[in-house]
Amino acid sequence: MKLKDSVAIVTGSSSGIGAAIARLFAEHGCHVVINFSNNEEGARTVASDCEKYGVKTLIYRANVAEDTECRTMVDAALKRFGRIDILVNNAGTTKFCNHDDLGGLDKQDFLDLYTVNAIGPFQMARAAEKALRANGSGHIINMASIAGLSGTGSSIAYAASKGALVTITRSLARVMGPEVRVNAVCPGFVQGEWLMKGLGEDKYNTLLETTKASAPLHDTASPKTVADVCLGLIIGGDLTTGETILIDGGAHLGTAPVSR
Repeated sequence: MKLKDSVAIVTGSSSGIGAAIARLFAEHGCHVVINFSNNEEGARTVASDCEKYGVKTLIYRANVAEDTECRTMVDAALKRFGRIDILVNNAGTTKFCNHDDLGGLDKQDFLDLYTVNAIGPFQMARAAEKALRANGSGHIINMASIAGLSGTGSSIAYAASKGALVTITRSLARVMGPEVRVNAVCPGFVQGEWLMKGLGEDKYNTLLETTKASAPLHDTASPKTVADVCLGLIIGGDLTTGETILIDGGAHLGTAPVSR
């Protein structure tokens, strides 16, 4: 699949991984829908960066937890561009809670995380299904996490929600082929403000160095390296569907603690 003149919706793309994906796709000639729920200033900055590559953008506020808002975002994208080729389900949330603190999570925490991290991507896929199938070569990328495979991460509720997203990815891949490929990428520790804010600077730096030291590649992911993998799936993975791609420098091969 070629990115030039394609159209991608990237949810949660006002900062971090989503912003890196939007910018990289735009660099390759892809028009981008930049979605945000709160950070409008960040979304406008990303849009400006993308438009420097000569592509068109659409900035759209929507909460993927709300089915109606998923559908209206897809409708707005079709009205603006007339097509949708790629859906990147990147929007996500967590609650930081040590795994041994079972009292630190309640039912509502699980529901909040599942609604955004698992139900949201399903709702977006459902809303965009017709448009993605229409072109015969659509692609969905779900931003899961190594937490969903290993049971580690920022909290048990987060790991469970990302595990559900991995399962949703495999189910969608079965039913949306041959017109649409569906894959998940699973970052480990991702360098950046999101994780530093959640963990606190001291814990973040300690975990970063520990993970780097024990990973075979002696490095961890960044938003840019995650975006690079997403790009590779689009332009070089025509026979890849239903897969989960780990991005952690090989940390899963050892005992390094990991978290998206």
